[in-house]
Amino acid sequence: MAKAVFTTDHGTLYQGDCIELMEEMSPNQFDVIFADPPFNLNKEYGNKVNDKLSDDEYVEWMYRWLDACVPLLKNGGALWVYNLPKWNIIAGAYLMKNDQLTFRHQVAVSMKSSMPIQNKLYPAHYSLLYFVKGKRPQSFTKVRTPYEICRHCGGLIKDYGGHFEKMNPDGVNLTDIWTDLSPVRHKKTKFRQANALPENMLDRILTISGFEGATVFDPFGGSGTTYAVAENKHMSWVGVELGDVEPIIARLQGGKIDNVMPHLGSSSPVRGRRGMLPPNQDNGRLF
Repeated sequence: MAKAVFTTDHGTLYQGDCIELMEEMSPNQFDVIFADPPFNLNKEYGNKVNDKLSDDEYVEWMYRWLDACVPLLKNGGALWVYNLPKWNIIAGAYLMKNDQLTFRHQVAVSMKSSMPIQNKLYPAHYSLLYFVKGKRPQSFTKVRTPYEICRHCGGLIKDYGGHFEKMNPDGVNLTDIWTDLSPVRHKKTKFRQANALPENMLDRILTISGFEGATVFDPFGGSGTTYAVAENKHMSWVGVELGDVEPIIARLQGGKIDNVMPHLGSSSPVRGRRGMLPPNQDNGRLF
């Protein structure tokens, strides 16, 4: 059984199996669910995490946690799923069959891998699915990105048909191809051995689908990026991690552990409390 191991003024972190935790939760709790599961690449996430399942086992497990996520969303709430295209093609097709959900976007997140793969095209993006519960999102904020500038001459990369003077000064509308994000691979900016998500990606997702005071759930805690960004944006959050939670706790506290350089990026260290929630709060509903 998952147990609460750390709390802040905005959120609660659990340690344990995310499916078991979700099955204990009351429905219609969250405005945003973001899921970044292990990719089944045989990476090391700790003794409790098996990242080398057969394809059939992985897909069956993926269906289980996807099914557990949907009831937890409020009507109009957003579900974002980040994974390799190989797995998100299957996840997307599965979610399309759920009549409670409406497909919004499949985002290609440009992140080149470190090495080409023999006899294949060079993998250069991850997949990010965006669904909402119901017919329309309860919250959708249009995001603009800065105009691309040449790093050598400082001029615009595109001429926008000669009509740049008529363009919005805040930048261009965000498309479904994100080329301005980078994975966190350097040991000075990582909070655990495995690769971590960039904070600006979660900030963008929570800006699009969230709002101040929104409730956010991430069933795969990892290095705690979602929780750190939610804290910084004053959103309530719930998280769970099957493996080691110390990197997440250290990050939220602004502390330091192996391979950690704390308080980098936009999120601020927060005060937190370790241990179980008081008995009178353990009612299955977290907000």
